[in-house]
Amino acid sequence: MAVAGAIFGAAFGGWINDKYGRKKSILLADILFFIGAIVMAAAVAPWMIILGRIFVGLGVGMASMTSPLYISESSPARIRGALVSTNGLLITGGQFLAYLINLAFTKTPGTWRWMLGVAGVPAVVQFFLMLSLPESPRWLYSQDKVKEARAILEKIYPANEVEQEMQALQSSIEADKASEVSIGHGFVSKVKHIWGNDVVRRGLYAGITVQVAQQFVGINTVMYYSPTIVQLAGFASNKTALALSLITSGLNAVGSIVSMAFVDRFGRRRLMIVSMFGIIVCLIALSVLFYQASNHAPAVSSFESLHFGRNSTCGSFLKAYEPSNWNCMSCLKASSDCGFCANGDSKYHPGACLAATDAVKGMCKGEHRTWYTKGCPSKFGFFAVLLLGLYIISYSPGMGTAPWIVNSEIYPLKYRGIGGGIAAVSNWVSNLIVSETFLTLTEALGSSGTFLLFAGFSTIGLVAIYFLVPETKGLQFEEVEKMLEKGFKPSLCGNSKEDDSK
Repeated sequence: MAVAGAIFGAAFGGWINDKYGRKKSILLADILFFIGAIVMAAAVAPWMIILGRIFVGLGVGMASMTSPLYISESSPARIRGALVSTNGLLITGGQFLAYLINLAFTKTPGTWRWMLGVAGVPAVVQFFLMLSLPESPRWLYSQDKVKEARAILEKIYPANEVEQEMQALQSSIEADKASEVSIGHGFVSKVKHIWGNDVVRRGLYAGITVQVAQQFVGINTVMYYSPTIVQLAGFASNKTALALSLITSGLNAVGSIVSMAFVDRFGRRRLMIVSMFGIIVCLIALSVLFYQASNHAPAVSSFESLHFGRNSTCGSFLKAYEPSNWNCMSCLKASSDCGFCANGDSKYHPGACLAATDAVKGMCKGEHRTWYTKGCPSKFGFFAVLLLGLYIISYSPGMGTAPWIVNSEIYPLKYRGIGGGIAAVSNWVSNLIVSETFLTLTEALGSSGTFLLFAGFSTIGLVAIYFLVPETKGLQFEEVEKMLEKGFKPSLCGNSKEDDSK
């Protein structure tokens, strides 16, 4: 429900941004965050938690496209990428901190109420800090508040560059006003004519491509379901799985720091292309590893299974045509009502396929055996966790932060809110599709097939990024517009044909 709320928040946020400015959009997002957190913490029934999640989602969607835009428009071009990357760092760092805070609340009375309610604190802090910050100078200029825009630009740029920025803004606004004569001022008119405007259309091709690709590499399945994936790799303990998933969250934050260091040096496009190659290699390796783990899972022994009594044995195993060919994975895939009880001498020796009830689970653990329901004992488990870490390291510096940077600088000023909103909606819709289908896919295709499918999606994303996404490193917003107006010829190094001619 939070992701569903984010879809509407991003769409609505695009209009709010263009109509009322970036600052007011962020303040509104903070209010929505706070209301959502309070409603969830005070919930007396599930519907209240769902309502709270929708409010939080609306805030997330609005902030997800406004924050990078606000930072981008308030930053000098030479360090714009690094400053927008701080947004990614604080999101991933915040996720890591949330894991630790929630861990601290696990022993507190009213556990989940504190976990959900404390989310209102950062919203309140940001709301009051935002009151002291100025509006985006570019939005102010577009609203004919030229003196206010100049005053803010004088704080951002050296004195000798302010006039140059003002002239670039003036030419951009004049071009926008000329186009408004033919298409009108309204929001509906803008949306209607977006695809007829070469600059905005090419910007949307790039913006939507990177946002959809960011989700279809499968990152949020790793972040949302990392404990489950770790269990699929053979770690049965929930505590162990949660601890290892905390590592993946930490690596995601570290990757954002790498992005800050290199995104303005090597460029957004190049970082994304390198990132995609690393992601594809890791996903294929994970697919092979999970396939091998499945094939080498411990066998199911009839003797071990019947040891707990016929009534405790999995019904599917008892009815199987050739039970001697069964292994742990066959047992778990046969039915959600089956679990695997590892051998008492060694978890890699033949074990028992039993009915997945609390009583039978208790019998298994009573003999100091390990109980498995999601994955099987595997010697490959450590390597799976290692590859998950490499996957995060490949993803975070490039595909983790660069798509938001690209979307904060690829659109003409008058269309920046709408364009960013449309791209953010595509991101959240993709997020919802991928996260909602992951567990279903693992049941239908197995872990190996699911990772291979994501590798296929990633390959398509890599090709699309190569052909549709130009490099915007170090360019003023107005220079990006001119590049898109002429079109660009893709090259591996990430520069457009026009950049090379400079």
